[in-house]
This record gives sequence, structure tokens and C-alpha cells, in this order.
Amino acid sequence: MGLPVLIYGKSGSGKSRSMKFFEEDEIVFLNTEKKELPFRKRFKKTGCSDNINQIIATINQNPEKVFVIDDAGYIMTHLFMANHRNKKGNASFEMYDDIADAMYYLVKMVKTEVKDPEKIVYIMFHEDTDDFGVCRLRTIGKQLDRKVCLEGMVTICIRCMSENGNHFFRTVTDGSDITKTPEEMFDSPEIENNLKLVDDTIREFYGWKVEEDKKHD
Repeated sequence: MGLPVLIYGKSGSGKSRSMKFFEEDEIVFLNTEKKELPFRKRFKKTGCSDNINQIIATINQNPEKVFVIDDAGYIMTHLFMANHRNKKGNASFEMYDDIADAMYYLVKMVKTEVKDPEKIVYIMFHEDTDDFGVCRLRTIGKQLDRKVCLEGMVTICIRCMSENGNHFFRTVTDGSDITKTPEEMFDSPEIENNLKLVDDTIREFYGWKVEEDKKHD
């Protein structure tokens, strides 16, 4: 089984930026919206599919240990925009069910269909604030939120934040969001905006081999 990790934050908070610390051949970048990266480096392996089955197939077909789906929220958006005009009444509810199913199975299939247990799949989302003032994943409609609690399906959910032009990750909730990580995984509730650092820390915590060859090049 693979390990799904949720990364969420506002637009411009540094979600995509955090990838720049990986080497160009170290990750497989799955770009659902075909947008440009906010830094000069370009990864050697990229894909643009928003099809769940194709994404899982890509993860299984490539030997890399790190995969980033950016931005997974657009999988929902694309499904909604492709179908909402022709859906009325019960068909509209069925459309939202289909969208919820897609996101549920994306996370579920990373855990059940990815063959290599040391593959980490970072699933990036924009954030939104609910009626209670809690920052959580941005989805399509309250019906979807009631049907699927994506953060409840994972152990690691990290919030990307920015203050005064400084980007950072939050690893522990302050009560206003859904952030969570295992106890003692990270030394601080706020860490550098560096997904490579996050990846190394997760692998060390679980006793997985951290790539050393690139560190000595």
C-alpha cells in the first residue's frame, strides 16, 4: 500500500513552491490543471491526467518513491464543469455522488492499489472555511463534505501557510483547521516550506530508506 499525504492551503501560500527542493529526477509530478510551476526547475517526469485510474496506473508504472498530484481539487472541478449543465433534480445529486466517489477512490486506491508501500503520494488541495470557521479542504458543495471526510482517511494532513511573504508548513492544528501529523514526527508545529524535508522526515519516522546518493553528489 502507498501512503497518501494531504497538503492544503490558500492559493499563493506555497503549495507548488514547496516542490522546488526535490531534484529534477526525484519525483513524478502529476499536474491536473496543466499550470506552470512557480520556479525555474522542471521535473523530468510529469503527467497531466485528471483520471483517477490513469493516475494510479502512472504511480504503479514508475519506480520513483515520490508523487505529487497538484491540484487534486481540479479533479472535482473538471467533473463538475463537464456535467453540471445537463443535470437536473436527482441527476444533480448523482453528479455530486460521482464527484465524491472520485475523491474517495483516489485516496482509497493510493492505499490499496499502489504496490510499493514506500511510495508517498502528496495530494494537494486549496483550502476553504466552513460555517464554523474551520479551515478545511475546498470541495464542490456541502453534500460532498457530508459524504466523504478525506482528512479522516489519512494520517498526515499538512497546511501550507504564508505570513508577511514567508511561506511555511503547519504540522499541528491550532484548533482552527484540520492539520494533523503523528506525534513526534515533526519537532515543531511550524516548519520550512520544503516538501523534500517533509518527505525525508516521514521516511525516517517510518524507518524507510531515505535516498542518500543524491546528498553526496
